[in-house]
Amino acid sequence: MEDSNHQSTLSSAVLIGFNDDLLTEILLRLPVSSILRFKSVSKHWRWLLSHRSFTLRFDKLLKSPGLFLRNVYVPFDVEDRSPPPFRTLDFCFDPHGIRIVQSCNGLLLCCSDTLERADCKYYVFNPTTKQYAIIPSVTTRDHETIRFMGLAFNETDCVHYKIICIYALEPFGKLFQIQMYSSNIRQWKISIESFSMDWPFSLDGVYCNKAFHWCSIYRHEIYSFKVDVEQMQTMPLPVMSSGDFHNLMLAPLYFGESRGYLHLVESPSPKKRFDVNVYEMLMDHSVWFLKYHVELDELSAPFSMIDYLLYRGLHVCDVVRGEKEGDTFMVVCFHGRMIRYNVHDKSFEQIFSFTKLYEGVHRYTETLALL
Repeated sequence: MEDSNHQSTLSSAVLIGFNDDLLTEILLRLPVSSILRFKSVSKHWRWLLSHRSFTLRFDKLLKSPGLFLRNVYVPFDVEDRSPPPFRTLDFCFDPHGIRIVQSCNGLLLCCSDTLERADCKYYVFNPTTKQYAIIPSVTTRDHETIRFMGLAFNETDCVHYKIICIYALEPFGKLFQIQMYSSNIRQWKISIESFSMDWPFSLDGVYCNKAFHWCSIYRHEIYSFKVDVEQMQTMPLPVMSSGDFHNLMLAPLYFGESRGYLHLVESPSPKKRFDVNVYEMLMDHSVWFLKYHVELDELSAPFSMIDYLLYRGLHVCDVVRGEKEGDTFMVVCFHGRMIRYNVHDKSFEQIFSFTKLYEGVHRYTETLALL
């Protein structure tokens, strides 16, 4: 009987092991750490787990377990006991150290931790697989004229990641040129698009739906650069529902992307400094609409002027769209606390505490994409 059961188990294992469709359905449900280990099981499993069809399906699940505060990892789930993606950014030696510039669908754009543009090197790093690539220097005469470096990547519409560099043609000038670096050809290319405007933008660029987006409060517009066709266009900021002139003169609290949707969080008025409006843009970029009105007064005990000066009021670090509508949450900071707040059932929990305000918050999303 034992031999019979053992033979049956072996037969089942062989059946699963050589049935790619069934094996894929099983592996997609495993944590990423297991998937990476299973690549060493056999050449066939390595091929299967590295194939774009598998990584594409894996990335569509959009596993976003946490975020980085500078180089500190904070899980969204306080009960998450899994190890952080990394403890220090030492994947490559850099005499200045390395910091995160931007997160884009699982890849991190990093650079040397220095203010000297001429000494600054750029890297693309996948914290899930620990792979990295060194980006060659952009071909501009004066690196001090660089105003923006950003990463464009998505397994569905931008498989070969691109680096976008915007620089002024003259120091302190208003005419800008764009260069793009593509991972498939491994070189920089000057874009056909140039534009004129008053810099700086109020917030960092956001990649979403084949385009980079920047928010300009000076012109009350969103600038969008379509990466595939190299075309710059503009679209208006949302009409703020409060009609408060004070709000129109302030930079938004947050401008970002989740599950293919752009989000903008309006700065609260002085009278209701813990009430915020979250706007969402339709995926076709046709119109903004008010997605959520969030009242955070219940989280905010009265705080002193010292608290206000130390933490500079309310900060929205992230808006994470859930797979289900009821799972959407915001990450907000004030009083030295970072809080995850569900916008539907109004439940909340503290996920981190700090004694200083960190510069740079970047979402971590797991991806198996190869560099």
